[in-house]
Amino acid sequence: MFFSHRRRSKAVRDIAPDEIFLDSHNSPRFDQDQFEGRIERPIGRRAVAGFAIVCALSIIFLLGRTFVLQVVLGDEYHEQAESNRLANTIIFAERGIIYDRTGAPLAWNEPFDEGTTTETVLAENTFARRRYATSTVLSHVLGFVRYPKKDTSGFYFQEEIIGAGGIEKEYDRILAGTPGTKILERNALGDVISESTVNDPRAGNDITLSIDQEVEVRLAQAMEGLAERVGFRGGASVILDVKTGEVLALVSVPGVSSQTLTDGIPDDLYSTYSTDSATPFLNRAIAGRYTPGSIIKPFVAVGALTEGLISPEKEILSTGALEVPNPYDPAHPTIFRDWKAHGLVDMRRALAVSSNVYFFEIGGGFNDQRGLGIAGLEKYIRLFKIGNTTGIDLEGEVEGVVPSIAWKAKLFPDDPWRVGDTYNTSIGQYGLQATPLQMVRAVAAIANGGTLVTPSLVRKTSVNGGEKLSLRSDVLTVVREGMRGAVLDGTARALNISAVEIAGKTGTAELGTAKENVNSWVMGFWPYEKPRFAFATVMEQGPATNLVGSAAVMRELFDWMSIHTPEYLK
Repeated sequence: MFFSHRRRSKAVRDIAPDEIFLDSHNSPRFDQDQFEGRIERPIGRRAVAGFAIVCALSIIFLLGRTFVLQVVLGDEYHEQAESNRLANTIIFAERGIIYDRTGAPLAWNEPFDEGTTTETVLAENTFARRRYATSTVLSHVLGFVRYPKKDTSGFYFQEEIIGAGGIEKEYDRILAGTPGTKILERNALGDVISESTVNDPRAGNDITLSIDQEVEVRLAQAMEGLAERVGFRGGASVILDVKTGEVLALVSVPGVSSQTLTDGIPDDLYSTYSTDSATPFLNRAIAGRYTPGSIIKPFVAVGALTEGLISPEKEILSTGALEVPNPYDPAHPTIFRDWKAHGLVDMRRALAVSSNVYFFEIGGGFNDQRGLGIAGLEKYIRLFKIGNTTGIDLEGEVEGVVPSIAWKAKLFPDDPWRVGDTYNTSIGQYGLQATPLQMVRAVAAIANGGTLVTPSLVRKTSVNGGEKLSLRSDVLTVVREGMRGAVLDGTARALNISAVEIAGKTGTAELGTAKENVNSWVMGFWPYEKPRFAFATVMEQGPATNLVGSAAVMRELFDWMSIHTPEYLK
């Protein structure tokens, strides 16, 4: 018993009653919510082991991530860090200058005026402003440019001044040049502490056009003046070197300023231009399709003589109309009218006075006079590539229309080809359409002996022989003599001046069923004996009652040239 009591007293400690009472009353006033006065339990082995595992995994993750950043992606992040410190900046290249044939600048570069924007010249980077010599006269030839552009983050997605029309676009690779690169070193605050040029910019090459600015401006003024006085909607004119194909002048009125298009056309002004019935954006010289009227007659004459359908001396009587019997109603023949009664005319005289009856008969045939027929008309019109694009170094050229039986069957399947369609085609009416550029190249072939040149707006270092047509020289001589007669005492008398001998052919194309409006044409070449230049001018949609047309425009130009640029008339 004694030993048993001793063992129990060592294992269990008696608790005094006062200890119990003290705890129950919390006389030390422990904050039990903060675990005061409570016996702490030791941390368990599981908690320690879990914490150790978490720490180990974190260390492993950090070491792995460090390995990826330092070893696997180290080079990439190094380059990014260097890029943050070293910034590449564009040095814009100077765009090439465009000159006319006399050396006068037509498009050049100059610094932006102080205070002008274009987004404050795209913040820090500066480039030259493109300037143009004329307001609207040369806009269809020169075109315009678009300046460099940045995205919303401030990065360039267009680093060059880009040609957007005309010569600026056609020869953009030559004019543009190559931008350079400058490296800027910045400190942590973003301040530039040093800079160096890595690649110097290379300026674009200059271009010299075949255009003479003074001739171009004067021709445009003559056309604009006539349009305002008479009521023509617009017009176009081309003057072409008959041997080289170089374009001395290419005018389309009205136009839109190259400077306005380059600097940014306001929305209200753009809306005005785009809804204008005069279509100032249209380059009429290369993209305006016009019914040619009587200026087609020299090419019909070439076909009739080449095919042996008529001799140059044979005369045909024009009483003012050609009456074709109507087998279904003999009392009412079909009448095709001439613009006046010419009496007996041979081919030279028919060209000079523009006799419709003569060309009705050699074009479509009548009684014992054989005609080319629509197939023959199409053959010789297309021989001179009328209706085809010319290959000029300018964007936007369009094809014309040459009527044929197949063409009509496609457009008007319920209306067969009639002899009247052939007659009207033979005088440049019906569905025939051509551009002024096509017509000037065709008449240049008559002037130069039968070679179709390729028109060019840039001065040529060598002369391309062009496409030689299979035409007899005696045939072309007759046609040229008829065109000279038109200037001496025919329909083109307005061009009979002492300064230079000109050969020409006029045309008046009636428009619409009411025929209240006309296109007025004149084409020709000079000097007559040794042709150097050909021309074709059209004034668009004027009143049919008007008697003043394209010939007046060219007369005004020739009078001016005889004083200011006589070198072109020799």
